[in-house]
Amino acid sequence: MSQLDESFRLDETVPTSGGPFGESVPRHEDARLLRGRGRYIANVRYDGQLAVAFVRSPVAHARIVAIDTSAALDASGVIEVATGSDPDFAPMALVAESALRTHVATPQPVLAADKVRYQGEAVAAVVATSAALAADAAELVDVTYAELTCHVNAVAAAADPADPVHDLAPDNLIVTRLFDAGDVDTALAAAHLVIEREYRTNRHGGAPMEGRGAVALWNRERTKLTLHATSQVPHLHRNGLAKVLGVPDSAVRLLVGDVGGGFGIKAVLYPEDAAIAQLARRLGRPVGWIETRSEHMLTALHARDHHYTVRAGFEADGTLIAVDAVLHANVGAYSASPWTAGVEPLMAGGLLTGPYKLGHYRCNVLGVATNTTPTGPYRGVARPATVFVMERLLDDAAATLGLDPLDIRRRNLVAPDDLPYTAPTRLVHDSRTYLDCLEGVVERVGYDDFRALQRASTAPGGDGRLLGIGFACYNELTGLGQKASAGPRLPFRTGHESASVRIDPTGAVTAAMGVTSQGQGLETTMAQVVAAELGVDIDTVTVEMGDTDRIAFGLGAFASRQGVIGSGAATLAARTVRAKVLTIAAHLLEAEPEWLTIDDGFIHTADAPAVGVSLATVAAVAYFEPQRLPPGTEPGLESTRFYDPITGTFAAGAQAAIVDVDPGTGEVDVQRIVCVEDTGRVINPMIVDGQVQGAIVQGVGGALYEHFTYDANGQLLTGTFMDYLAISADCVPPIELGHIADPAHNLNGIRGVGEGGTLGPYAAIANAVCDALAPYGITIDDLPLSPSRIHAALAAARR
Repeated sequence: MSQLDESFRLDETVPTSGGPFGESVPRHEDARLLRGRGRYIANVRYDGQLAVAFVRSPVAHARIVAIDTSAALDASGVIEVATGSDPDFAPMALVAESALRTHVATPQPVLAADKVRYQGEAVAAVVATSAALAADAAELVDVTYAELTCHVNAVAAAADPADPVHDLAPDNLIVTRLFDAGDVDTALAAAHLVIEREYRTNRHGGAPMEGRGAVALWNRERTKLTLHATSQVPHLHRNGLAKVLGVPDSAVRLLVGDVGGGFGIKAVLYPEDAAIAQLARRLGRPVGWIETRSEHMLTALHARDHHYTVRAGFEADGTLIAVDAVLHANVGAYSASPWTAGVEPLMAGGLLTGPYKLGHYRCNVLGVATNTTPTGPYRGVARPATVFVMERLLDDAAATLGLDPLDIRRRNLVAPDDLPYTAPTRLVHDSRTYLDCLEGVVERVGYDDFRALQRASTAPGGDGRLLGIGFACYNELTGLGQKASAGPRLPFRTGHESASVRIDPTGAVTAAMGVTSQGQGLETTMAQVVAAELGVDIDTVTVEMGDTDRIAFGLGAFASRQGVIGSGAATLAARTVRAKVLTIAAHLLEAEPEWLTIDDGFIHTADAPAVGVSLATVAAVAYFEPQRLPPGTEPGLESTRFYDPITGTFAAGAQAAIVDVDPGTGEVDVQRIVCVEDTGRVINPMIVDGQVQGAIVQGVGGALYEHFTYDANGQLLTGTFMDYLAISADCVPPIELGHIADPAHNLNGIRGVGEGGTLGPYAAIANAVCDALAPYGITIDDLPLSPSRIHAALAAARR
């Protein structure tokens, strides 16, 4: 890649605008996806490719006494059976690194050799000529286990850690932190009202349409691995895998095609990825694995298993003055790589106070190891739970103090006059639209009219319907720059991103992006950014993602960062190339670069729009006619740029839910969800709406339906869609969206939107259900809000 002359003048503070930026351009990727031409992991097939089936532990906590593979090795089509004690696998382990003093590294073996720590942990891998033969042979592997005490509940595992999950953590605590600001005890002692509550949120997961998978192929010399994977973070994935395999990063090429949903589930390195790569190296043949749905539910990351004990102090007018909380976060059996077990509990402790002002705050965060599936990032990371806690607290306080639930929020939200506002966890708020989002929801939902309808329903002669309305205000820290460390002092920062923009000799444009897509429409939005900056038609821009040999570097898809940081890198790279284009064109036209503009690929002066030169002509000169270039200008039209916004930006949001609770069955009918978010400047309004709607739907699923439950022996009771009630299309309520576009303080003025919609439904629906059940004096602080739970509460109230 050529180094561009420093004389090319760039303004790196002006946001991209004009052209397709801001338009609802139809998604480019849909042309192939809707025609069945997408390339997913199951579509990758090499000649002679072998298939793998993993032998998984049926028990949750046990010593491995013996493994007999002889019957499996004699089975039809079997090529190899590997176990954790094999010399090729014994030294291999995934280790999530952290400089946090209280984090306990818990090496996760690629294949367990001495001990299993959760049901479904892989103890052997069977390689055969087909997936069916591998699965049949896997059932013939005989493993003898000596069972140990099983820990399932986080509170109990911390209180009584006999037979701890890891000897390295005899108290079962693998990450802890105390957040402490102000004088909590004094403030609570002086408070007019102190509310004490316990809140529980339900363990569930992303359940993407496409499960995990991997296909590995080494070159003939076994010095270079090509791994096809379902990854949100290809470069991080490559780096972690290279460490496990003991090779340099350059020896691993990671390729990500179309991905059928990620949601954070595919943002970690799994043992199966390393096992597939090692088996391919060992056998010298391509090896592939596609998980079954039951494998996914048993072994892919879970999330949201939180227990909060909270005391909150309020003044008589509803002012929140102090919060004292203890969080037991069930982080499962291992600290997941690379984000560690801290990703959920530390995010919860850091963001529990949300968009509200608070002077006195204490939160003791305990990440507790249990004999359950490891937990990790899932859309919204921890904040659906923290919003649930804060919003239930506010509703309970309002009811006790005789206040309207809207008024207590208006009193406590961070307002424009408070900015810049530093939260008790030292995060600096830059959003001035929290109140605007709330008022936008109130207006759209018709609050006064609903209250009148609700009173009429419960009045003598009314229809007796149990109607309720609930609100939730939230914020999301998006586009984290280098000053915001991702996770508990990880050995890397996630603030930067790269983009390479190249104009080829015909004038066609390619943008190679470090960010990746799992369905967010990034091929379209990044093309819009580049096209707007270069002044070309969006159809001339090809966006490439997911190839670590083609992309200079990238950190991938997480934390609502692609729009903020990815677009910033694309803007800078395209702007650098544009500057060189204008310099060359000015030389050809005997003009000055600042006189020129580019419209639909034609470069001209403002006063003579018909006289100029095409972008294709300039590109041909740049590559093939160096004698026509300005003196000192290198050939080519290509630039790689990195962008780091340094700090993050808060996206504000508010939601309202209206519900009708069936008093006979306890079933909740969500009749409406209204959401207003501050998205900053929008690249593609249609895609933003789709992201917010999808996030809300996942939030509704978590509030009402989805729950991974274990028995006392660590057996997953909801391991299929017959038992795990994933939200389906017929359960999606009407969703009404409103937007506020207050530009953020980053290059393109963008606030992230990918996760925000998930943050409100738990709280808004729970508050609405409690509002509907208020005549019975019922408060429900456990999720999900299942019919059985509500029916039991109603029955108890009637007794």
